[in-house]
Amino acid sequence: MKKIILLLTLTISLITKADEGMWLPQLLNAMNIKDMKKNGLKLTAEQIYSINKSSLKDAIVQFGGGCTAEIISNQGLILTNHHCGYSAIAYHSTIEKDYLTNGFWAMNKSQEIYTPNLNATIINRIEDVTARVLKGITANLTPFKKDSITKANIKQIEKEAIANTHYESFVRPFFYGNDYYLFVVETFKDVRMVGAPPSDIGRFGGDTDNWMWPRHNADFSVFRIYANKDNKPAEYSTDNVPYNPKHVIPVSVKGYKKGDFTMVYGFPGRTQEYLSSFAVDMIMNDSDPLKVSLREKRLGIMKTDMAQSATVRLAYANKYAGIENYYKKWMGEMNGLKKYDAVGKKQLFEKQFSDAVNLDPIKKEKYANLFPQLQKVYAEYRILNKQVDYYSECLMAIDAFVYARNYTALLTELKKKQKGLTNTFDANLIEYKKLGFYKNYNKPTDLKICESMLNEYIKGVSSENRPYVLDSFIVAYGGDAKKLTEFLYNNTNFTDKDKSELMLNDIEKFSNLYERDPIYYLTSSIVKHYASSVFPQFQYDEKEINELQKLYVQGQKEVFKDKKFYPDANSTLRIAYGKVNDYKPRDGVEYDYYTTLDGIMEKEIPGDAEFNVPPKLKELYLKKDYGIYADKNGKLPVAFTASNHTTGGNSGSPVFNAKGELIGTNFDRNWEGTMSDIMYNPNQCRNITLDVRYTLFIIDKFAGAGYLLDEMKIVK
Repeated sequence: MKKIILLLTLTISLITKADEGMWLPQLLNAMNIKDMKKNGLKLTAEQIYSINKSSLKDAIVQFGGGCTAEIISNQGLILTNHHCGYSAIAYHSTIEKDYLTNGFWAMNKSQEIYTPNLNATIINRIEDVTARVLKGITANLTPFKKDSITKANIKQIEKEAIANTHYESFVRPFFYGNDYYLFVVETFKDVRMVGAPPSDIGRFGGDTDNWMWPRHNADFSVFRIYANKDNKPAEYSTDNVPYNPKHVIPVSVKGYKKGDFTMVYGFPGRTQEYLSSFAVDMIMNDSDPLKVSLREKRLGIMKTDMAQSATVRLAYANKYAGIENYYKKWMGEMNGLKKYDAVGKKQLFEKQFSDAVNLDPIKKEKYANLFPQLQKVYAEYRILNKQVDYYSECLMAIDAFVYARNYTALLTELKKKQKGLTNTFDANLIEYKKLGFYKNYNKPTDLKICESMLNEYIKGVSSENRPYVLDSFIVAYGGDAKKLTEFLYNNTNFTDKDKSELMLNDIEKFSNLYERDPIYYLTSSIVKHYASSVFPQFQYDEKEINELQKLYVQGQKEVFKDKKFYPDANSTLRIAYGKVNDYKPRDGVEYDYYTTLDGIMEKEIPGDAEFNVPPKLKELYLKKDYGIYADKNGKLPVAFTASNHTTGGNSGSPVFNAKGELIGTNFDRNWEGTMSDIMYNPNQCRNITLDVRYTLFIIDKFAGAGYLLDEMKIVK
């Protein structure tokens, strides 16, 4: 009886929380559709995901490799976030044509701008290939042998899946390698910028409001996919035509209310929901605090320089936004984990798991050493992880070091030729000859960042753990980061475009100058040190942790059979569903679930870069010229919150109502909810969505690009 009561208690306490989960769309019929229907969904599973028929999945786009977009017209028009299109907008911006500040709108297709290296990927099908991937794997094999066999099997599966087709394919592991799925995709390479609001609208609230609620920014941008005349992916050409999709998402201006069903469909990047308490403790108390501290110092330097120069502002705008985004995310994550007592909850779960397996002799033998092994490997991994964080967030946060690092492989090939090991070296193939690095580089800013980061490195990393050459430099300059930085930047060619171009034009002649360059010499020694002394053991520990995590997840599935398990996000297509909802972040504070244009006017600080309101938007507000986009109370909705489980990569994802109609574009999470990448708290975790009515209002009333709405199916 004691055994039955214990297992029943565990089953009840560990059922996946309401609204938690990032589910594989091809498995909805087996796992989720009944619950989704119970919560209000009106669609069938096949209408959401189908291989043979048009379905919602055919209108979901992986945008630029790191975001999501949705197809909203039969002419390939796609909607995503402003911050997802930010790098493209920045790429096309100049002092004369400052699209970041002033916005951009193509008033016809001939004005749409092609953006190099911007891809749009659409899923064709998803297939379970677990048995094929694990063929030949036996328990007695070493982790490295298993890895070798697995990779060979995956390569063969990917090749066979797309033989004699124009498709691409990849296989991804799930549940730490317990399952594997094949994804067959189309990747479109001709993607053109159609429209983006000015920063005063698209980034209203700036860094202050990022990851926060309430929100009032129109975080959207519009692009178009082009294909060849056969409607297939093609490189950019003036002969290409707008893509004709298999499915077009209808756009609803009917609105929503609290408690309404919502569904997010997109490509979430990375979550780690099944980590042990040892991992969560490391992230919460070591890794996140260190990365936040280092980024805070870099951001302060960049922000000061950007405020003093329009040229620097444009050069660093995209870089600053990327650094700031995860700086604030990690800060919210560690605070949320602490508030939720994440380590304590993980430890309690581990005790419950151990108590359960101890009731079964077979399971007890199988999992007896799981937690002691995890504890042992994390003791070493934690030290190495700190060194890796200092490498990536400190040393390789210095632009000149990063640029110099890129020459390592280049000079290695050149040396082979000079030693007679190869007869060819085509200097015309040198990517660095384009010198694109200098387009967004400001030496005085980078010098300040270098001094700051070296100072942090000197304080945070002991002499015995530093690369020998770097430590020698530090000793030579008496631990003075300022003097060391001045020496490096006064004697290098890597921070000067003209000098770099001169050397690149005859790299074989000037190769010795590269190797004697202090920044190249220092950077190459840093890279060699970490490659030989840190990364091998770090990667070995990661493999060991992955094997233990694989066993841990397998054990959870064996013990808690009534729980529905969803795989961690890994940039593959997922469904999350929940409901429109408000929340209470702390005692005495309660947030409503939506915001309106009124809030923008309340937040306005004239002339402030973050809270300035454009005159035309004020004019429309004063006239209450909202058209069909106003709600039933005559207000213009801007954003809303719901309980969908999202993460990075879900930016730009469509948010659907129960009928599969677009009601908004996912663009953020609340600060208290950023912990959901590691642990989901249903009372705190909320995704933030841009109301599509505000998007259409900006396109139509503010930008005067209402012709785009003629392509859409508007549901009134």
